[in-house]
Amino acid sequence: MAVPMIDDALARLRAKRPLVHNITNDVVANYTANALLAIGASPVMAPAEEEAEDIVAIAQALVVNIGTLNTPHLEGMRRAVDAANDRGVPWVFDPVACGASAFRRDASAALLAGKPTVIRGNASEIMALAGSSVGSKGVDSSHGSGSAREIAVQLAATLKCVVAVTGEVDYVTDGTRTVGIANGDVMLTRVTGTGCTATALVGAFLGAGLDAFDATVAALVSLGVAAELARPEAKGPGSFQIALLDALASIDDETLRQHARIT
Repeated sequence: MAVPMIDDALARLRAKRPLVHNITNDVVANYTANALLAIGASPVMAPAEEEAEDIVAIAQALVVNIGTLNTPHLEGMRRAVDAANDRGVPWVFDPVACGASAFRRDASAALLAGKPTVIRGNASEIMALAGSSVGSKGVDSSHGSGSAREIAVQLAATLKCVVAVTGEVDYVTDGTRTVGIANGDVMLTRVTGTGCTATALVGAFLGAGLDAFDATVAALVSLGVAAELARPEAKGPGSFQIALLDALASIDDETLRQHARIT
């Protein structure tokens, strides 16, 4: 069955092969780059503030991830966001553990002022961005995605952007419409960086020219379906990561149509 939001998303991405500028966390940079290559995008991992404007000028999308935040990277992020807004380049914000420290809270507030196109986070992160007092387990969520669904809707409406809260069911909202995506596998929670990978994939579909809502849905469905295809090939977390990259490279739009569970 055709799903308009994802119907030709992969074909469009692979035809354009967008350059995605990533200022991401040190833990996941290599895997994120490989995932972008696997799905058909072109990654550049460039955190330096000195070249932020130059890299944004040649990129089709920007990804900002505060997982291993430090002051030099934050300055690079702010300059890149300003350049993206000046040039009309869409950008996606991943507020990793944004409620864990005053530094992260302040940095997140500063970046939100730059009006992200899309925000992607787990339930605790989305709730913290919205001002809720919530706990977290490092970068992991202490809450199920459903508990942040209505908060995500309100946040999207307030910030006039798309918000995705990911978990057992992923929710994507622009403040008016909301969809749930039930694809995925528990093994995604057994390895580091899969949430960051989801954010990077959103950047890839944004760079391919999809609107923010469709790009976010396409990215999360692609990752979820790829995880389902990868799981039978994996003996454990290590081989799952490799199988996931292989699945991202092999999926196509017909596979997404067959496997997508969108409500």
